[in-house]
This record gives sequence, structure tokens and C-alpha cells, in this order.
Amino acid sequence: MALSTLNFLDSFEQNPKLAKAAHNLSTLLIAIGEKEIPESVESQINEIIAGVNEFSGTDPQLIKQMKAAQASILKLLEKELGIVPKNHFQTQWLAIGMSVFGLPMGVVFGTTLGNMAFLGIGLPIGMAIGIAVGNQKDKEAAENGKQLNWLAK
Repeated sequence: MALSTLNFLDSFEQNPKLAKAAHNLSTLLIAIGEKEIPESVESQINEIIAGVNEFSGTDPQLIKQMKAAQASILKLLEKELGIVPKNHFQTQWLAIGMSVFGLPMGVVFGTTLGNMAFLGIGLPIGMAIGIAVGNQKDKEAAENGKQLNWLAK
């Protein structure tokens, strides 16, 4: 069984936002096609693409449908197979690092120095820690063959 492809419409050429969403979704499907995935997951992805291909709403609604399809496909791949796109963990851990490491460090700096204006000092430190952890996890995913050769634009 092969992955379905996205049906291209004439409105893709007229609407740049729609063309971008279609490009992202079609390149995601190409990247998935390069991986060995089970037929059960492949059939679920084909169902999602069939829903997009059969959609008959306006262009803004189609853009939302394509973005939702892209998100659900990525979520399905991560949940079922542990496959993630490039820089997935970096993006995820950037926010985690800022909130888990950065804010507490900022509070420590602020209370130690007696001025809570120093709260913001911890955020870039936490961001750097989060990016470092995320990069390490992305490298591990790439080494294990669990990373898609795909970046959303």
C-alpha cells in the first residue's frame, strides 16, 4: 500500500498561503514515504489525506484543514512510531528550559540581589539549557532512525 498524494487545485497558484500549506503537507508526505512505516499507520495517514482531498470549503478553511491534517499526521507518527521531524525536540525543550530552568534561576538571582528586575536574567540561561537538551535528543532520534527529513516552512 502506498501513501496517498495531495490533489493540487488551481487555487494553489492564486493563493500563496494555500500554496505554502499545500507544499508543507506534500513535502511531509514525501518525507514519510522515505521511511518504512506499518500499513496500519499508512492507512490512517491515507484517511487524513482523503479528508483533505475531498474538502470543499473556502480557501481559508482549506488552509486550516491542511494544517490540522499536518498536525494530526505528525502526532500520529510520534505516538505510534516515535518518529519526529527535524528540530522537534529543540523546539519543545526551548520552552521547557525557559519555564523549568530559567524562571527559577531568575527568581534566585532576583531574591539574591534584592531586585526582582533580575528575573529576566534566568530566561536566556534556561533557553540555552533547553536548546542544548533538545539538540541532544534530536541527535539521538537521528541516530536511531526516528527522525523525518522534513522541516515546516
